[in-house]
Amino acid sequence: MTPIFKIKPFAALSAAEVYQVLQLRSEVFVVEQNCVYQDIDGKDDKALHLIGTIDSKIVAYARLFAPGYYFDNASIGRVVVSPQYRAHKFGHLLMTAAIAGVETHFNTKEITISAQLYLKKFYEGHGFVQQGEGYLEDDIPHIRMDFRFMN
Repeated sequence: MTPIFKIKPFAALSAAEVYQVLQLRSEVFVVEQNCVYQDIDGKDDKALHLIGTIDSKIVAYARLFAPGYYFDNASIGRVVVSPQYRAHKFGHLLMTAAIAGVETHFNTKEITISAQLYLKKFYEGHGFVQQGEGYLEDDIPHIRMDFRFMN
């Protein structure tokens, strides 16, 4: 059981896919993390959406942004795996697909993320390095991390 990953612009997402994405993001970022914030932030139409599915159910997801939108570098955000599937370590597959997607779609080898601090080691395992001091984003400790593809 491994998810099938696809990258789509917002306009290519079906209504069912948008619903599942928003449901998953809300389940994790709002309910599980007990963080009241505006998830529907008006930026989905600017992103590419990386969706991992098993039997038509979205189990992993991330947004990919072109350089200059969030940071000078390309960016990956809203990285999430369904709680029911975390034991399968799909987060690693998701990040590998996200990094490859940035290189393929944005033709860049530089990525910056705003990572939740508790996931620092996870992102370090994918080649990201902390830059500067931590900060609060929606009352959750975050750090800026940069990645450069190794040639």
